[in-house]
Amino acid sequence: MNLDFSLILVLVTALTGVLWLLDSLMFAPRRRQALQQAEAQAQDALPETQRTALLRQPGWADTSRSMFPVLLVVLVLRSFLYEPFQIPSGSMLPTLKIGDFILVNKYHYGLRLPVLNTRFVSNNDPEHGDVIVFRYPEDTRINFIKRVVGVPGDVITYKDKILYVNGEPQQQELLAKLPPSRPTQLLLNEALAGENHRIYRDVYSPVVDGRWEVPEGHYFVLGDNRDNSKDSRYWGFVPEELLVGKATAVWMHWDGFFSLPDFSDVRRIH
Repeated sequence: MNLDFSLILVLVTALTGVLWLLDSLMFAPRRRQALQQAEAQAQDALPETQRTALLRQPGWADTSRSMFPVLLVVLVLRSFLYEPFQIPSGSMLPTLKIGDFILVNKYHYGLRLPVLNTRFVSNNDPEHGDVIVFRYPEDTRINFIKRVVGVPGDVITYKDKILYVNGEPQQQELLAKLPPSRPTQLLLNEALAGENHRIYRDVYSPVVDGRWEVPEGHYFVLGDNRDNSKDSRYWGFVPEELLVGKATAVWMHWDGFFSLPDFSDVRRIH
């Protein structure tokens, strides 16, 4: 089951805020009133322990008061500024490795309401070469990460493992054969709209050819691990309303529970 963390965060933040407000407006005045009555009835000053007991917040109110500001800050940062993600698969190799932790710029493509994902402030549009996080069109509970190769109005052709944008082949330069003796994979530099990035191509994987016209408000995306990526070639375009943000940086790598986090490969994502 895929949990919607954004929804959970919004609900918990709202709940703690409501409980804190309820205590502040209803129960805190009653506690102060009880203290005043006790002081009026007492001939001597009330002991400090009794005063503290009368003013003490119940556990749920104290917890809500402590948690709400923290949750609100996390919600604002995560929803409108930057959100961390972990790379779960190898579809973006060699750019992103399994276990990389990345930062996603949430405001680069405009501000969106959490959970609803409705854009209420416009900003930039995705461009060729952007690495984006988006909600998977076939199951919007799941986040995917791919590279934009087609924007609205483009004609995308993929033939013999070469990418064509509006009829122009995107040049590929061989960097390495892996392994060198009997290669099964090629490491290449691909120039997409004048910007370079690295991709993998399998030597023996079957060719997936096709031609697609990108409609308005949609984007065509590919994984950099071209023969090991389920992307727009298989399930179609990414609608604008499913965009989450632009992947900007790798800030940590963590292979798993039994290994230590690695900060030696902090870098920008190109």
